[in-house]
Amino acid sequence: MTNTGSVLGRPVDRVDGPIKVAGRARYAIDVTLPNMVYGALVQSTIAAGRISRIDAARALSAPGVLTVISHDNAPRLEAGPMSVLGPPPPPPFQDDRVLHHGQHVAFVVAETPLQAAAAARLVEIEYEISDAVVTLEDPRATVEPNPFVPDQNRGDVARGLQHADVAVDVTYRTAPETHNPIGLFATVAAWDDDALTVYDTTQFPTNIQAVLAAAFGVPSDQVRVLAPYIGGAFGSGLRFWPHVTLTALGARMVGRPVKLVLTRGQMFTSIGYRPPTVQRVKLGAARDGALVAVDHESLEPLPKEDFFAEPVTASTAKLYACPNVSVRDRQARLNVAVPSWMRAPGEAQGAVGLECALDELAYELHLDPIELRLRNFAHTHPGNGLPWSTNALRECYEEGARRFGWSRRSFEPRSMRQGSQLVGLGMATGSLPYYQMPCEVRASIDRTGQAYVGSAGTDIGPGTYTIMAQVAADVLGLPMDAIRVELGDTRTPPAPQQGGSGLAAALSSATFLACRELLQTVLNAASADSRSPLCETTAAGRQPRAYSPDDVRASNGHIALAHDGTRHDTYVEILQRSGRPAFVALGKSAPQQDSNTADGVFSAKFAEVHVDPDLGRIRVTRILSVIDAGRILNPKTATSQIVGAAVGGIGMALLEETLSDPGTGRIANATFGDYLIAVNADVPDVDVLFVGQPDPANPLGVKGVGEIGLVGIAPAIANAVFHATGRRIRSVPITLDQLL
Repeated sequence: MTNTGSVLGRPVDRVDGPIKVAGRARYAIDVTLPNMVYGALVQSTIAAGRISRIDAARALSAPGVLTVISHDNAPRLEAGPMSVLGPPPPPPFQDDRVLHHGQHVAFVVAETPLQAAAAARLVEIEYEISDAVVTLEDPRATVEPNPFVPDQNRGDVARGLQHADVAVDVTYRTAPETHNPIGLFATVAAWDDDALTVYDTTQFPTNIQAVLAAAFGVPSDQVRVLAPYIGGAFGSGLRFWPHVTLTALGARMVGRPVKLVLTRGQMFTSIGYRPPTVQRVKLGAARDGALVAVDHESLEPLPKEDFFAEPVTASTAKLYACPNVSVRDRQARLNVAVPSWMRAPGEAQGAVGLECALDELAYELHLDPIELRLRNFAHTHPGNGLPWSTNALRECYEEGARRFGWSRRSFEPRSMRQGSQLVGLGMATGSLPYYQMPCEVRASIDRTGQAYVGSAGTDIGPGTYTIMAQVAADVLGLPMDAIRVELGDTRTPPAPQQGGSGLAAALSSATFLACRELLQTVLNAASADSRSPLCETTAAGRQPRAYSPDDVRASNGHIALAHDGTRHDTYVEILQRSGRPAFVALGKSAPQQDSNTADGVFSAKFAEVHVDPDLGRIRVTRILSVIDAGRILNPKTATSQIVGAAVGGIGMALLEETLSDPGTGRIANATFGDYLIAVNADVPDVDVLFVGQPDPANPLGVKGVGEIGLVGIAPAIANAVFHATGRRIRSVPITLDQLL
């Protein structure tokens, strides 16, 4: 099928932009229902122990209070099912135990938000306090393998390190970070007999539906979850969170809709965070720079009784050609809140350890950091020997070095200056796995010539609404303004989570297939209609000839035969003659696994920093991200994703750190005044370059761009700081006091 007006690959403006800037996009926090009341959370002030007494009398007698729910009066709730992200958290309020500071221990429902918040402060709680284990350094912490991220080993690492000409053995640390979207998370729940409707800030509506259905013992089709607009989330909306259950429970107990809006402080304790890591990296190389051994072990926290898994060391096993490799992810059970996946989870932290260690190795070898990586480029997957489906990492290095002006970089640290400022140039590699989950999209077209595509997936900002409209317009040959896109409603076909840079591939593929099927349905109707110019009988004159989408050209609502453009029809006329109000089709996409190839998303990151030698102040002056992410459906929204990820990388490298009291686990900087986030003054112009080819893993050749833009930014900046100052800082964020 040829579409002469293709919009795929063009920098199309966001279709949801106008309603957002006009304030018409309805987020969960904007939802107001008739007779609605409000919830407020009461959180634990200890990190470990038991609740010995809850006295809610004062709260219950406060103005407007309808109920106070705790483990004393909460009903038995069932655990939700396993999802692709793992098991959900245990249902709240099922016993008296406290496992971390900030755990929800009571829920107040009142007529107004202020009444609920005031009453929450009146709930009196007494505890039996136990010793808490809240830091990775605590020797009492139980360390165990990550059961969802298996160890990977090949060759003999110990022997390789022993016989290496040059070796480094270094430990790097990454700090905990909090997602901190500007918009506060909110949930609104309303019951109608046994039917539950929930508006939530979530990246995974179908998972919210499944967990709530299990918790309250109702069929899943009796639970409707709506999340058409999310705002920022960065992974904090991926998991199911206990406050959603509490909002639905409160609504059921008072018989009225309940709305809960988390406070900024609760955003630090209730929706996860990027966990800290301690990483030991051992590298061994021959004198010519060829890696002979790589050993990478990571340690991160795990809550006492919950699940969390991310692959900190996984990319290390596949990124470079090396015969002897061992990677291991370890977790320490602590009295901490459950972490969550934060943009480029695992890979972002793992890149700090690996890519900074490689920079150290390059200096030990007196070899250019890019040359070291080129000499160890993996032409095939180093673990299984399979060829890459696509891999333009060499092009990322070479085009990036040319565009960034890397050849002007002198090798020795502290050798480049601009005025009084020390100048440093650094680089790092970024890698992510490619993945695609099953996904469904419903497509239709009505008698006005307006098309519709809908799915339960969400859009947290990467431009999902827009690329769905682009794909539909491209296949159907319609203008963009003739496409209506619906997202974030579990009454539409199911979709996976928006996270891990996988939804673009899944949803665009399903949209493509749904619209192809819709076009086929239209062609079938036209072929069977003798009044249609597209109807053509066979030589026998009995059976109409069937056309496929590949046999026609669709443009501006017209469908013409590819071999005879004079024979054409329109969607509107075909529908009117059929007597039907609309044609409808369903598209289902699934991973197209090729056991004969390996896949991945790759990038090279380049950073320039200026450092004040007297004050230690670091300023990032240039960033270049060169990305191999397959086919780029919309360069404008894709570039925006890479730029946004670079901002997050600057924060990771220089600013962001969630600080907790080492004795109690209480977060000490849970405000925007104390938690430092990169702002305009911290961010230079970010240059973005896309390279590579479409990947055959899905019909449109998409790999995904949302997270690869962050991986490698922090180590590139850290390596640039070393080049500028000669000081190797082995923890991020790098702060000025570390350089003084």
